[in-house]
Amino acid sequence: MGVSIKTSEEIEKMRSAGRLAAEVLDMIEPHVKPGISTGEIDRICHNYMINEQHTVPAPLDYRGFPKSICTSVNHQVCHGIPGERKLKNGDILNIDITVIKDGFHGDTSKTFFIGEVPVIARRLTGITYECMCMGIRMVKPGIRLGDIGHAIQQHAESHNYSVVREYCGHGIGREFHEDPQVLHYGRPNTGLRLEKGMTFTIEPMVNTGKRHTKILKDGWTVVTKDHSLSAQWEHTVLVTDAGYEVLTLRAGESI
Repeated sequence: MGVSIKTSEEIEKMRSAGRLAAEVLDMIEPHVKPGISTGEIDRICHNYMINEQHTVPAPLDYRGFPKSICTSVNHQVCHGIPGERKLKNGDILNIDITVIKDGFHGDTSKTFFIGEVPVIARRLTGITYECMCMGIRMVKPGIRLGDIGHAIQQHAESHNYSVVREYCGHGIGREFHEDPQVLHYGRPNTGLRLEKGMTFTIEPMVNTGKRHTKILKDGWTVVTKDHSLSAQWEHTVLVTDAGYEVLTLRAGESI
């Protein structure tokens, strides 16, 4: 599959899908507190997407995934399956939302604090958000993906953190995962040159320990091998004439 360049009509549909994905994160925030289960968070998000937004939750039945959102707690890196686990004070939780509206996908995630979290978790989450923002701000026609990946990697490693390498950002549009792959590490002046009309995600996963991961027996949940904390943030981004547009900005957020 080649990298798709979106038409103006397709971009409008991407804007709509992105806005709706962001709205789910804004909607669920008041519910994310100690005592709630990740399964209940999934149920609330599912009902909101289906009944309020009239969107399709893209993860549900995607390659067999059993739920409508991903919930990844503490040392879980990504693709966590919502279930009976109840959140407790001090946890961090990434909620990953992807909706389909009018045939197009909007994909975004946020790391939430559950009650009062340790300083190490706050610091990791903040640096990971900075990594994502740094990558997004570099987006413009002509820049190469290796430059973005290198900048993200350098920022994380300068704080003695590591960047997960097995999972990355991706093109997005009519398909959940399209070309190109958007690595969060790399070498300057390498990789694809960006063009106006491309849409993709930037979604660094950053660990306090080593970068190595493994998949649990459920076949989906990715965890750090050394059980170190992991945080992630994600936005869907459009390459514009002179720079970028974030299609999944939440209320009050600016990048």
